[in-house]
Amino acid sequence: MCFDTMTRRDMLKLSALFSAGGALPLLTALQARAQSEPDAPVRIGYLPITDATPLLVAHNNGYFEQAGLKAEKPTLLRSWAQVIEAFISGQVNVVHLLSPMTLWARYGSQVPAKVVAWNHIGGSALTVQPEVNDVADLAGKTVAIPFWHSIHNVVLQYLLRENGLTAVVRKGGGVGPKEVNLVVMAPSDMPPALAQKQIAGYIVAEPFNAVAETMGIGKVLRFTGDVWRDHACCVVFMHERDLQERPVWSQGVVSAIVKAQAWIRTHRAETAQLLSKEGANRYTPHTLAALDKVLAPPASDEQSYLATRAIRHPQWAEKRIDFQPYPFASYTEELVRRLQGTLIEGEHGFLASLDPAKAARDLVDDRYVRRAIEENGGAAGFGLPASYERSEAVQA
Repeated sequence: MCFDTMTRRDMLKLSALFSAGGALPLLTALQARAQSEPDAPVRIGYLPITDATPLLVAHNNGYFEQAGLKAEKPTLLRSWAQVIEAFISGQVNVVHLLSPMTLWARYGSQVPAKVVAWNHIGGSALTVQPEVNDVADLAGKTVAIPFWHSIHNVVLQYLLRENGLTAVVRKGGGVGPKEVNLVVMAPSDMPPALAQKQIAGYIVAEPFNAVAETMGIGKVLRFTGDVWRDHACCVVFMHERDLQERPVWSQGVVSAIVKAQAWIRTHRAETAQLLSKEGANRYTPHTLAALDKVLAPPASDEQSYLATRAIRHPQWAEKRIDFQPYPFASYTEELVRRLQGTLIEGEHGFLASLDPAKAARDLVDDRYVRRAIEENGGAAGFGLPASYERSEAVQA
């Protein structure tokens, strides 16, 4: 099947990039580029998924220019391999990355870069064939994930374990009655694969879950934010050199992104419109109907999801996707711990010796985002505690 070949190629490239040796030539290019262009404009690299929303809104609304920065039109990339390659080499200097990917980039590839903010919270779901009514029904079947180093993989494997199932990789078939076969698949390939019954389900960022619903080919079994409360999915990743040597520029970038998040929270329908293929900038190839279902769903949707138990923790008051920028240390610590017990193909030896608390302090630079939050109404405006501390809640 064509998506297997494409994914395998991307996986080979990513495996190389997520190693110190594989990343070295690109890091050399980054240093040369930084020296030749010390005042580079904002260059965003993104995938056409809702994870990129604040970066795209900041560009669309002119927030970078309002912060005194020059900004080029964001560069749409087609795979995580392209995003990582463009970022490490310096072709782009601001990206959204799956939160676990930043660990591999910093500690596997030795890329001098840091998380400066969260891009969004929630915004992902486990979507399945119409006849699948419970996680236990996935026994003996195949489920697609977007990448091994993703919150999707972490949450899915947690749900499987809680239902007495074991995640496996069986490329040649032969999945046991208490096993679930995992395959890595590009998000755009997931709805067609589900429609053709090549997979029993997939777990991925929006709007691909909404796409399955609007096309009538699948249903949401669980929202990831209803499993791990207010979890980060994608985060904003920037070069450490910029953070240290261009503090005014870096503050402007982060402030623009946080301002965009504040705007999105009160302009959800407008956000769906500007992201859609009907929007002036055509940032994504998605329909307004699918994006509306994610960003500005009707109130009746929640009752429907409560009835089907796609939502099991209504007291959490989770939105399908929401936006708050602060990168809680407790999340990074819990993420490291859970990754250490998650099936991951490829090189991940560094994880075993990674100290969760030290990683949270080293991976994240929250100086700029704290100031940006205060510029945009303070912590309360984003539903955040004034202490900037929280406890993680993970419940099946």
